[in-house]
Amino acid sequence: MTVKITKKDNANENYKRACKIFTVDSEMICIWDFSGQTNLIIMNEWNRMSQDGQRQADNEIFLEIQVYDLAESGTCENEGKKDDLALQQSRTTRSSYSASPVNNGSLEHKDSDFRFSGKCTGVGSLGLTGLENLGNTCFMNSAIQCLAHTPKLIKYFLGDYTREINRHNPLGMNGEIALAFGELLRKLWAPEKTPVTPHVFKGKLACFAPQFSGFSQHDSQELLAFLLDGLHEDLNRVKCKPYKEAKDACGRPDEEIADEYWKNHLARNDSIIVDICQGQYRSRLVCPVCNKVSVTFDPFMHLSLPLPSTTMRAMTVTVFSTDGSSVPSSYTVNVPKYGKSKDLIHALSIACSLRDDESLLVAEVYSNRIIHYLEDPSDSLSLIRDGDRLAAYRLVKDFENLPLVVFTHQCLKEQYLHSITSPRWKAFGVPLIASTSSVISGSTVRDLYFKLLKPFLESKVAALDVDQDNGKNSSSSEVTEMDMGSHVAYLEATADAAEEKDFMYEFQFYLNDEKCQMMHSKTMSEPISLTGLQKQLHVLVSWKDKAMGRYNISLLNFLPEIYKSELFAERPQESVSLYACLEAFLKEEPLGPEDMWYCPSCEKHQQASKKLDLWRLPEILVIHLKRFSYTQFTKNKLETFVDFPVHDLDLSRYIANKSTRPSDHYALYAVSNHYGNMGGGHYTAYVYHEGEEMWYDFDDRHVLPVSEDNVKSSAAYVLFYRRIQSNNSDP
Repeated sequence: MTVKITKKDNANENYKRACKIFTVDSEMICIWDFSGQTNLIIMNEWNRMSQDGQRQADNEIFLEIQVYDLAESGTCENEGKKDDLALQQSRTTRSSYSASPVNNGSLEHKDSDFRFSGKCTGVGSLGLTGLENLGNTCFMNSAIQCLAHTPKLIKYFLGDYTREINRHNPLGMNGEIALAFGELLRKLWAPEKTPVTPHVFKGKLACFAPQFSGFSQHDSQELLAFLLDGLHEDLNRVKCKPYKEAKDACGRPDEEIADEYWKNHLARNDSIIVDICQGQYRSRLVCPVCNKVSVTFDPFMHLSLPLPSTTMRAMTVTVFSTDGSSVPSSYTVNVPKYGKSKDLIHALSIACSLRDDESLLVAEVYSNRIIHYLEDPSDSLSLIRDGDRLAAYRLVKDFENLPLVVFTHQCLKEQYLHSITSPRWKAFGVPLIASTSSVISGSTVRDLYFKLLKPFLESKVAALDVDQDNGKNSSSSEVTEMDMGSHVAYLEATADAAEEKDFMYEFQFYLNDEKCQMMHSKTMSEPISLTGLQKQLHVLVSWKDKAMGRYNISLLNFLPEIYKSELFAERPQESVSLYACLEAFLKEEPLGPEDMWYCPSCEKHQQASKKLDLWRLPEILVIHLKRFSYTQFTKNKLETFVDFPVHDLDLSRYIANKSTRPSDHYALYAVSNHYGNMGGGHYTAYVYHEGEEMWYDFDDRHVLPVSEDNVKSSAAYVLFYRRIQSNNSDP
């Protein structure tokens, strides 16, 4: 490296700059002045030499600086002794640096002294330092280790990067994030192997990004996006951003438009982050009405790739008849994991042999009441968790035009409180639904309910078993005839008229609200007219002891979860290639209803189709795999195994720009991993160390070698690739 010192700098400032460049304390560095201008070596005396810089302004100053490993060239002397890290980290070399009194005061690097070319040149075993976990900060540690092993970022932050700090950028953070990250990176590349405690960086992060304050678990990709953007703004070389207005395409070639967009972007954004991490993609919108085409070219810092929704999901749903013809039956169907409710209804209709004159109404049941109907065909199935319970009701076709009666059930249960027993009403069973006419009465409601209950009638199998135990012969045909009889026939066969009347009083009917919280009426003697927006009548039915003994309550209570792991064989690991994820990202698709595009030709918002294409690739390509899905109600993680290339990611066929460009081939050098579920997961990082020519597992403070075969896993979350240079590509 060459240190360029300004004429105005005195010796004390030179010394401080050298310390900052090499991230060392005063006792770890010595500077000798061979210019003959002074013979004072003691550091404390340098503060008194304010005019020293003027006395030696016309002379060339030679500085010999003692540093560790960074300037070593050739192959590692200790190659093969990878376990003896302490020996390698304590090894020092001495180099001579010449400093000329020039005016720009910058720092230049000689690539021959410090480079990353796959050989162990100049890096030794440095960079194998872990980060202490401050409390759920593994997400931060994982992202930092990946960035801290990005070749050109290492070279940049180990140099005099402070010269490019932009403290007046209103979009930046006064340079504090860049300074905090730079100091942290220097400590990670210092020869000490003691794990670094990132207190200062964490404090700056919380100051400028309150979402990362505290000690809760966060998303490493979200932190990475914030950090890259923050570093860019803090290091932006553009001090005054000019206003650049994009011109209309007007039939011009895409190459010309793309270069114009990129030039306008660089006029406002110029930093080390832009130099190595930013690319450009083409966005093409087509109006479905007038076929108006709009083409724009936008920069990107990383690619967020969706995992293709070709994988299936097993869902168990219980189907109820509404005509009293059959007992409930549970069906397990396979549907697209990111499918819609129409996909579930279609698969379920086939499984239960739905007739042409029938339709299915699917509802989510919780705490013995219906909390949600899947009425909209576009409802996403991702909102339904494996632990939820669904019931489907076979109704007449076009039931949407008919009122529905929704029955919920309750019974008396013994409650024990302070050794005192007291009966209390408690909900039970799955709600039952029937369609009806617009005008109904109390007797109509009772008849509908008894019709729905008919499949749950207890047979006399138990009584026959008792008779057989007593030596009495009975025919099973009697049971069959009884099971097939109507509810009234059963009552006539087992009770006289008085008993039947008493039995009817074992059920009490109440008009209720949708949430089953308010009882409006008990007798329902007057006819009820369902008009206007009222399409449902909610009825709460109270069961007494005698009624409970006549029906198979277990059938009415049985409603399995959507997916019960112990009921099925272990799911095979799903696999998808990284190229398939990229194709899903680039495929043409219509915009959502909430994201309409204003067509200048139609002069109204249209649901245009959108197509993305990669146009300009960066030197460092960061790929984020969208494993986490967030909705208002749920958080899910996809454990899909993504098969990504390690040595050669070939993107040549995905680049729309066919003109001469740098290499489209990339090699993997870091991976941010996430293990576990949404709430209690853990982040680590796999990093390829150029000097050691092997992969390492950075697990907070622990740094251990790892086999390349283990780098690919279903935990891979953010992938870091560097361009493979070719002979005809730009450096």
